Amino acid sequence: MTRLRLRVSPGAGRAAIVGRYGEAWKVRVTAPPEDGRANDAVLRLLADVLAVPRNALTLVSGHSGRDKIVELTGVGPALAERRLSSASVTDRSRKDRRS
Repeated sequence: MTRLRLRVSPGAGRAAIVGRYGEAWKVRVTAPPEDGRANDAVLRLLADVLAVPRNALTLVSGHSGRDKIVELTGVGPALAERRLSSASVTDRSRKDRRS
């Protein structure tokens, strides 16, 4: 089981994995932080980026805050890091500048 630390910005213009935020991953979602909608959006985004079913992700901490911990089954920490890194806006912009 893999645990991911996240720093979430709800109500963003578009959903994205932004990049690293200290030990956590910075994540933006368009959903507002009301009635768990932002949490659901975070889990859907992660499922898409990590190529896992939505039920492989569980929010274990930070239900009402910006700092969250998500447990992930079926993908090891190294693979999860690679997939998040390749999906992150920050890494993509760095690659674009090198080209």
